[in-house]
Amino acid sequence: MPHRLRGVFALLLVTLVWGTTFPAMKDLSAHLAPVWIVLVRFVLGGLLLSPFLRRAAATEYRGGAMLGVMLFAAYMFQVEALTLTSANRNAFITGLSVLLVPLLGVVAGRTPESRIVIGITLALGGLFALCWDGGAWSTGDTLALIGALCFAMYVKQVEVRTRQAADLMALTAVQVLTVAGCAALWIMLLPQPAIEVGVVQAAIRNNSVNLIYLGVIATAAIISLQTWGQRHASANEAAVIYALEPACAAVAAYFWLAETMTWRGIAGGLLLIAGIIASQWNPAEEMEPALSD
Repeated sequence: MPHRLRGVFALLLVTLVWGTTFPAMKDLSAHLAPVWIVLVRFVLGGLLLSPFLRRAAATEYRGGAMLGVMLFAAYMFQVEALTLTSANRNAFITGLSVLLVPLLGVVAGRTPESRIVIGITLALGGLFALCWDGGAWSTGDTLALIGALCFAMYVKQVEVRTRQAADLMALTAVQVLTVAGCAALWIMLLPQPAIEVGVVQAAIRNNSVNLIYLGVIATAAIISLQTWGQRHASANEAAVIYALEPACAAVAAYFWLAETMTWRGIAGGLLLIAGIIASQWNPAEEMEPALSD
C-alpha cells in the first residue's frame, strides 16, 4: 500500500478517535477543572512516550516544544468551552479550524479563491442554523472558536515540523510532555479554586476509565499516529479528513452523553462540514510526493 494511502487511513482513524474525545472531556468537566484534565491526560500519554526522548535531537526538542505549547493552548480553550456548551456544538465550532487560516487571509485583505468564498458561506450558514437550534452565541462558543484558531495553527505547524524531524516518535514525546509541563506550571503559578487534594484524587480515581482512554489511546497513540499520518498525506487531504471530526463527535456524544440534535441542528452541522470540505477541495492541485519511511 502506498505511503500516502496509509497516511490517509491513519488520519481517518485519528479523526474518528478525536470525535470521541469531546464527550469524554465533557463528562470529565463535571468532576475536574479543565487544567487538571489536560494535566492527567498528557502525563499519562507522556509517561508512555518518554522512552523515545533518548532519541530526540535538538530539532525534535525545538519543534516538539513549540507544538506542545500550541496544543496546550488549544486544549485549554476547548475544555473550558466544554464546561459552558454541549459536546457536539463545541465539536462543530472546533471544526472551523480548517477554515480559519484562509479566513484570516481574507480579513488581511487578500482576495479569496472562489472555493474559500463558497466554504465560508456554507460554514456561516451552518453556524447560524446551529445557534438557532441550540441557543444564542455564548461565552463557551467564543472559547471554542479561539481553541479552533489554536488548533488551526497547531495542525499547520505539525505539517512543517514532521517534515523537519528525523525521529517522529521523539518529536511526539517532546510535544506531549511539553503539554503536561505547561499544565503543571499553570496549576503552580496561577491562582486556582480552593479544592482539597483528596477531592482531586477522588475525582481522578472515580473517572479513571475516561482519563486512561484519553491519556493512552487519544493522546499517546493518536498523536503519534497523527504525526506519522501528516508526514505522509498532503495538507489538502488532511484538512478534508479533519472536516469529518464534528460528525464523529456528534455520533459519539449521542451514545456517550445522550446529547441529541434537532433536524435544524443536523442540517447546520452538515452545512458546516460541507463548507469546510469545499474550502479545501482542489482536485486540480498537484499533490506533493509522500515521504518514505
